[in-house]
Amino acid sequence: MHIRETGNKRHPGNPQRSGGITIEDRKRTSSRKKDHLLICCDNAVEYGTSGFNDIRLVHNALPECNLNTIDTSIRFLGHPLKSPLFIAAMTGGHPDTTEVNRRLACAAERFGIGIGVGSQRAALENPDLEDSFTVVREHAPSAFVCANLGIIQLREHGPEWADRAVEMIDAQALCVHLNPLQEAIQPEGDRNLDGCLDALAHLCDGCRYPVIAKETGSGISAETARKLWSAGVAAIDIGGFGGTNWAAVERERAKTGEQVRLGEHFLEWGIPTAVSLVEVVRTGGPVIATGGLRSGTDMAKAIALGAELCGMALPLLKGAMQGDDALIHTIEELHAQLRVAMFCTGSKTLTELGRARTYITGTTGQILHTEE
Repeated sequence: MHIRETGNKRHPGNPQRSGGITIEDRKRTSSRKKDHLLICCDNAVEYGTSGFNDIRLVHNALPECNLNTIDTSIRFLGHPLKSPLFIAAMTGGHPDTTEVNRRLACAAERFGIGIGVGSQRAALENPDLEDSFTVVREHAPSAFVCANLGIIQLREHGPEWADRAVEMIDAQALCVHLNPLQEAIQPEGDRNLDGCLDALAHLCDGCRYPVIAKETGSGISAETARKLWSAGVAAIDIGGFGGTNWAAVERERAKTGEQVRLGEHFLEWGIPTAVSLVEVVRTGGPVIATGGLRSGTDMAKAIALGAELCGMALPLLKGAMQGDDALIHTIEELHAQLRVAMFCTGSKTLTELGRARTYITGTTGQILHTEE
């Protein structure tokens, strides 16, 4: 179990609301989780480009390595993983999500890869929903598992909720997600983010588990990354633009009215993943590239640009919704693509792939050029 080093301190100026959660609050949170799952699977919620189409790995016609002995293993935050593929934070918090999380967990255990659960707010509000999250550790006993809590909930409820989220699934790390655009579009969203950075720094100062700051689809800039490192986070998951678009998801949930129009207007908002990745890598610290990665070649490009892990959600969610075999096939295909990309750059290991040369063209190249 993970315990706090400094006891149950409360963050100054951030009131606790643990006793103020109503039954209706709990029902709304859980229902929203199921809405998100169904909308992501049944609707067109991917918009824009992640920028990886503008990245080309330099081909090595004389690779001097053996495809059959390519090593895709890596250590992340001290934990050995067999692949940089990370099952990004996805779902949980409703009884109907339990089976999906079971399948994802089984895949994480089978392939020796990391996995992050979706926001645990629903289960923290209503312990009856914990099974939809605890199923992950039950079926992935040796996997690197990341808990998940929103930064607004962290500010409102303090480090105690962070500890409970980690302990709920015996996680090795906690992702604190940042989602201002989603909150702005979401009909019942929280629109006050005052004091969140202080709450994050307070958590990092006292916890014994690594904290990962995670965006959910709009990217992280170099300026924000520096603030996050200063707050004490152990890693940053950039969650860039170009994959699942939460303005689109919340637009679908809103159905009518001003929130629909806002969602429509902000469909193109965000920092493309490839751009965000380059910016954040330059600020130092381990980086997870998430947001619009759709192939093993995208993973290879991300590693070459400085990422340590490559997060995917929607492609794996769709596989998991079809069944265990479909999910396994998807992951095997991603790994096969990654190995061939490594082979054709002459990279025997991920460390060598991290030194592979790239051409950066198009809009991504233009944006990065203007920053130099």
